[in-house]
Amino acid sequence: MPDRTERRLSASVLVIGTGGSGLRAAIELAERGVDVLVLGKRPRLDAHTTLAAGGINAALGTMDPQDSWQQHAADTIKESYLLADPRTVEIVTQGAAAGIHDLERYGMAFAREDDGRISQRFFGAHTYRRTAFAGDYTGLEIQRALVRRATELNIRILDSVYVTRLLVRDNTVFGAYGFDLGDGTRAVVHADAVILATGGHTRIWRRTSSRRDENTGDSFRLAVLAGARLRDPELVQFHPSGILEPENAAGTLVSEAARGEGGILRNAVGERFMERYDPERMELSTRDRVSLAEYTEIMAGRGTANGGVWLDVSHLPRETIMRRLPRVYQMMLEIQMLDITAGPIEIAPTAHYSMGGVWVRPEDHSTDVAGLYAVGEAASGLHGANRLGGNSLSELLVYGRIVGAAAAAYSAGLDAQHRSRDAVDQARAEVDDLLAADGHENVRALQRAVRDTMTAYAGVVRDDPGLRAGLAELDAIEDRMRDVGIHPDIAGFQDLAHAFDLKSSALAARATLAAALERRETRGCHNRSDYPDLDPDLRVNLVWSPATGVVHEEIPPVPAEIADLMTEVSSVGKLVE
Repeated sequence: MPDRTERRLSASVLVIGTGGSGLRAAIELAERGVDVLVLGKRPRLDAHTTLAAGGINAALGTMDPQDSWQQHAADTIKESYLLADPRTVEIVTQGAAAGIHDLERYGMAFAREDDGRISQRFFGAHTYRRTAFAGDYTGLEIQRALVRRATELNIRILDSVYVTRLLVRDNTVFGAYGFDLGDGTRAVVHADAVILATGGHTRIWRRTSSRRDENTGDSFRLAVLAGARLRDPELVQFHPSGILEPENAAGTLVSEAARGEGGILRNAVGERFMERYDPERMELSTRDRVSLAEYTEIMAGRGTANGGVWLDVSHLPRETIMRRLPRVYQMMLEIQMLDITAGPIEIAPTAHYSMGGVWVRPEDHSTDVAGLYAVGEAASGLHGANRLGGNSLSELLVYGRIVGAAAAAYSAGLDAQHRSRDAVDQARAEVDDLLAADGHENVRALQRAVRDTMTAYAGVVRDDPGLRAGLAELDAIEDRMRDVGIHPDIAGFQDLAHAFDLKSSALAARATLAAALERRETRGCHNRSDYPDLDPDLRVNLVWSPATGVVHEEIPPVPAEIADLMTEVSSVGKLVE
């Protein structure tokens, strides 16, 4: 029998995740009159989307009238190293302008020119100025606008519910199971359709721009246990400017704007080392190249004592820093008491964005499981081996709308929904077993072990022996996970949440290591020191599941109207990604 503290909730559509993609999907559902429930494990006004700084892309043509969605698509596919799904790219670039107009409708204040046009600036590898922005707080403003609209629509949002399992019968989803992070109250949620908007897996590295309880691979685990597959989990963007100290903030991002405004990179001996790696673009090179350059300098012994390099903006006028980099200035004062107008910032590559994710169909982001959709960083298909800055925010708006509409149609088309007591019992028993666990292994220590393993063997540069060593270490970690102790207390059930984070991280790590081992080439963000060249035969997506391992999946051809526009993009005067 269910525990008496177990709640029963229902909705036509359940959205898991209160970031930008989840809220945009929920808004679409509510505007269509569909009953929707949104669950999140973080406060809705502090979702990961709020950390996005630079801007959101759309070929509006407000600054460069010659821009077009086709050119935006060409830039996106080229910089993906031809691994992006062309249809996905078409859908996002065609729909991006409507996404901007939706935000305007929700009351978001974009930066504007004197005549009222939305301002657009350059980002790296974009042919034209197509990045709209709100200072260097674009993600925060988008999240605020979406929360405001969700409030107007009276959308039900529960902020502190941790989802542990999706409920599936006969390869059809019928809801989810979870618990309240504060008091541990269980919840069985019945829904016709489920939208997974739970982010990526970058928290499984030691240095990451994600915070402690986000991007732990929840989407990977929930999807895979439900019967879905993962695509390109090895393709992870390492941002070149994560801070190193203090330890609890290691990896926190220094905005790309710091280099875009004229910041200089130097190694520990004072050399401006980008001259060796990209003498034309220097600090304005792409993220993958700058991260690789930093890694090379550090491994060659020219890094700082803490294993980093220096990013210096102190030569810029103080007024420029205060006006153009206010968030960076305030953050460094708060975290390190460092005045960036007077001294350099110590940085190193940090795991930043999951370009792979749950396998989805480009038309509606449906998965292998009927009624289950994935959106935002949880999904895959748009970014390939190198994400263009500003595209992720476009993606969440475009596919948030599309997925909301698709889930609404799916729910309306059901004659009946079949549930499974066994599925609920299995989810309930998993929580019961963890709460009864009283072993000697500490969950947080095991999380650190996963992160250490991934940092050592699956970071910026990888090789065959290292990836195999990583898999062996992961085997040992998973053996230790059988002897964990879980001890919730009066403060809440965070310890139980960390145990599920650990389960997700271990699965995400295994998928990443397996796919990285299979991709025997160097392409974009994926650097193999034992396979330094790009292999044309590996212009494929790598799809992973526990049942099949890694499978090669062909990528459709690029339409001629887009392929003809795929040329080298000048970086003169342009911000980086």
